[in-house]
Order: sequence, then structure tokens, then C-alpha cells
Amino acid sequence: MSIAYNEKLTDYGIKPSTGTVGDSYDNALAETVNGLYKSELIYSQSWASLMDVEFATLNRAHWYNTQRLHKAIDYHTPTEIKQIYYAKRTTNTPEPIATT
Repeated sequence: MSIAYNEKLTDYGIKPSTGTVGDSYDNALAETVNGLYKSELIYSQSWASLMDVEFATLNRAHWYNTQRLHKAIDYHTPTEIKQIYYAKRTTNTPEPIATT
């Protein structure tokens, strides 16, 4: 990391989130997401303008965060899980809190 970057973090009382030198796992999730973004969207076609890339990126981010199937949630989309969660919350009435 640059000295200026570290100084700016220190000025604001922020501890850097990066790990030790040689720690290759530090940024693994971000690198995976960025790699998928580049290979599946950016490098998959030619772009007429920066605005086209920005619009496609917004659409991709929305899809990734709402419609992408997730192995960790049994190949459901985040939207499906959210709907299931709120459906359960509205059908299950909470127990009243006992007062003494």
C-alpha cells in the first residue's frame, strides 16, 4: 500500500482492512466478483461508449444481487429467499411478552 494511503487512513483513525504481506486470501472474494464481472460482461463484447458500459454494469449489479442463483442458499435467488423470509414473518405471529 502507498504511504499516502496509509497516512490518510491514519488521519481519519481508520485501520486498513488489508492483511499482512504475502497474504493472498485477503481480497479473494472481491477478486472473484471482479473477475466474473470482467469475463462475463466486460470482455464478452465490444462497447460503443462508456455510458453503455456503465448502464450494463448497473444492470449486472442488480442481477447479481437479486436474481443470481446461490449455491449457499440451495440454488435460490436472493429475491426468492427474501420473499420466503417475509412470508414466514407475516404468517407467524410472535408470542406476547410476559409481564410481571
